[in-house]
Amino acid sequence: MTARVIVALDVMSASEALSLVARLGAACDFVKVGSALFTAAGPEIVDRLRARGCDVFLDLKFHDIPNTVRDASLAAARSGARLLTVHASGGEAMIAAAVDGAHRAATGRVCSVLAVTVLTSLDASQLGTAWGRVVTDVPAEVLRLSGIARDAGADGVVCSGQEAAAVRERYGDALALLVPGVRLAGGAVHDQKRVVTPAQAVAAGARYLVVGRAVTQAADPAVALSRVRAEL
Repeated sequence: MTARVIVALDVMSASEALSLVARLGAACDFVKVGSALFTAAGPEIVDRLRARGCDVFLDLKFHDIPNTVRDASLAAARSGARLLTVHASGGEAMIAAAVDGAHRAATGRVCSVLAVTVLTSLDASQLGTAWGRVVTDVPAEVLRLSGIARDAGADGVVCSGQEAAAVRERYGDALALLVPGVRLAGGAVHDQKRVVTPAQAVAAGARYLVVGRAVTQAADPAVALSRVRAEL
């Protein structure tokens, strides 16, 4: 299966998002709407992007009590989102509730639930501070959380390209892998700690790749996106 490239629309208004999609052209057929754009532009941004022919990854990383996450996931699926995220650390019951909500939406379009394992902005030291214990092995934490996601019925997980191969080896086709923090070779890593190139992500088994500033802040975003696609 060919990996899908998802462009992160990390902008602060609907007009900026739609303008960026227009600049990227037909090659931009899958986009990410994160919390900043969703908060600024509202749920209708999903409709407007779908009207432009884009699949939408709604990356709001739900983390709440199961009933609330079930309702939020149902609403996200009804909006037409193709993918949505929850935090794996919310636990098995919460992830299962998200799956129940997303899969219950009778829209005729599948909305898959991906569980976020460890954010790519965190290294072992920062993760240990967050967990309140010493963490020396980030991949082991990613595998542990991926197991919770698999047991809860999640469609896939979000992990860095550095852990993707290990997740793929252990869980095979049971979990689709989405790899964020993808950067072109030699590009700036910005606030990410665990990044890979598009080719490395695909080799590790990624089904979805998220590219952000490497494309959206390039002098010519369309050319940058074509470079990403050329590596697949």
